[in-house]
Amino acid sequence: MEMEKPTILVVDDDREIVRAIAKLLELEDFRVLKAYNGMEAMDILMSQSVQLIILDVMMPKMDGLSATMKIRESKNIPIIILSAKTEDSDKIIGLSMGADDYVTKPFNPSELVARVKSQLRRYLRLGDMQSVQEEKRIEIGGLSLDMDAKQVFVDGEQVKMTATEFKILELLMRNAGRVFSAEEIYRLVWNEEAYSVENTVMVHIRHIREKIEIDPKMPKYLKVVWGIGYKIEKI
Repeated sequence: MEMEKPTILVVDDDREIVRAIAKLLELEDFRVLKAYNGMEAMDILMSQSVQLIILDVMMPKMDGLSATMKIRESKNIPIIILSAKTEDSDKIIGLSMGADDYVTKPFNPSELVARVKSQLRRYLRLGDMQSVQEEKRIEIGGLSLDMDAKQVFVDGEQVKMTATEFKILELLMRNAGRVFSAEEIYRLVWNEEAYSVENTVMVHIRHIREKIEIDPKMPKYLKVVWGIGYKIEKI
């Protein structure tokens, strides 16, 4: 019986780039699906079987980093981030959100194909069970996130969190030690551009701190880096 072609979802708001990548992959005998923003990508993933995603970072409606976080809540298919940004911090945040690889524009066609094939080999050989198991819990010190139940535990005791508080805490815990500005937190958690959001984010941070810290005035986990932003301390 002939093996089914792997299906690759290409997501970029630049239709010419999507067309070029699709043509490149179809020449390699892959089946290609196309989307032009993160929301379209999520709709396709709900209804179609996809083995790999190539995902642009800067897109309307839902950017690539937010889409990566959302996808990782339920799926472990390989994600290759595609972006014009070359700064190390953007690469690191993309990978720490759950992306498997990172390619900068303008990309070398043969390099992109090689990376796609490499990720597919790993995924199709190992399957996704091992990583799904690893993703079920994120722990730092006595702080624990149960990703399946969307619950937070502090020293074994459950604390109630809103969905937004949980997302902020997940973002900071996945990237322990990294400082996020209020604008970055807002853009990644709310999936909207950030304008004058310092107070909004600060209120949520204060509520999270009150729930996870023994003494909120002397925090062990959630720290403010004055003038820059917020981080979860590595412990």
